[in-house]
Amino acid sequence: MTKAASGSNPATEEVEITGHIIDSLLLPKVLDEIAALGGWHEVREIVVGQRRQDPSHARLQVEAETPELLERILASIVRHGAVPVHQRDCELVPADMAGAFPEGFYCTTNEDTEIRLGGKWLPVGRQKMDAGIMVAGDRRSAECELMADATPGELIVIGRHGVRVKPQVREIRQPGTFGFMGSTVSSEKPKALTVREVAAAMRRAKQGSGKILVVAGPAVIHTGSSELFSQLIRQGYVNRLFAGNALAVHDIEQAFFGTSLGVSLVEGRACEGGNEHHLRSINRIRRLGGIRAAVEAGVLTRGVMYECIKNDIPFVLAGSIRDDGPLPEVITDTLEAQRVMRKQVEDVTFCLMIATTLHSIAVGNLLPARVKVVCVDINPATITKLADRGSFQTVGLVTDVEPFLRVLVQELEKGE
Repeated sequence: MTKAASGSNPATEEVEITGHIIDSLLLPKVLDEIAALGGWHEVREIVVGQRRQDPSHARLQVEAETPELLERILASIVRHGAVPVHQRDCELVPADMAGAFPEGFYCTTNEDTEIRLGGKWLPVGRQKMDAGIMVAGDRRSAECELMADATPGELIVIGRHGVRVKPQVREIRQPGTFGFMGSTVSSEKPKALTVREVAAAMRRAKQGSGKILVVAGPAVIHTGSSELFSQLIRQGYVNRLFAGNALAVHDIEQAFFGTSLGVSLVEGRACEGGNEHHLRSINRIRRLGGIRAAVEAGVLTRGVMYECIKNDIPFVLAGSIRDDGPLPEVITDTLEAQRVMRKQVEDVTFCLMIATTLHSIAVGNLLPARVKVVCVDINPATITKLADRGSFQTVGLVTDVEPFLRVLVQELEKGE
């Protein structure tokens, strides 16, 4: 509803929103945002799609006490796809220093975005959240850019004008399909059915034109799941692997010594001198010149990292401050690791995150919302944190690693 007549002259602007704005709750979110920020609205036009696959359209007049408040409201609702009816080209300002954007830069979300230049809408490439938009010198292309990568003279989008977000369209699903997992995080979901749907989604991704990314933590090795994960690689269900130093180190440790963190994966007990095994594994790999060199020399003959080398699977090992060694392939510069990861996710259409809180959240920040994400963790907080930090497309399964991977491999083998 609009503000009651009070003799004041509120600032106004008409906005429109199109798509699955009813069943995806985009329209209620826009209206709630307007009210929460202290504005008012009047619905000027609304057309609701008759069938589930039909888009809807709404045109609203937004009012606020001051132009400044109106600007805040419009900047907030644009992330839900609400854009002014009377658009103008986006404002571009050259970056004036390295490693920083001009004040007032447009801050991106993980939703697909377009900018208006020369009266035409231009898609923004390499979509990710928490970045700016850099426009090429010829003004024919644009992409998300990290603040640290800004260089003087680059054209940066300022403000909200000439920017529109295309919210992810909710898939039209039949009962019992993959969508049922998108509920509140719970350890009580039917796991066999859930894993079956994950397997079906991975088969579709494998048969499509995109790639499958797996983000994995060392629990994959600690739980004795290295061979199960290796089977996924051999069967073609892993096209990229992101992990830290720990997964690779303990995978190599189990290949050399049969232990992980010094604990026998056969007997389940700590071995004498086992606390040294991971260090001796790192040292052996470093003396050989790296993981690939160890495989080529016939020293490393099994495990996840061995399968990545033998099957030519690109992997990114991002280091942390607590790493031992680290292994030669570990990228210790976090910004460089992020750049490499951003390059590797460009063609990813499905992401499976397994038992790693920090890497899951970090990679979630790099992925556009159109990428399907499944997060498997014994700790429900990992899944909750992903959603809280903007990776709303994530569906979660609360379970241990080994039983999940065992059933997943079985389901994928049935499909084969």
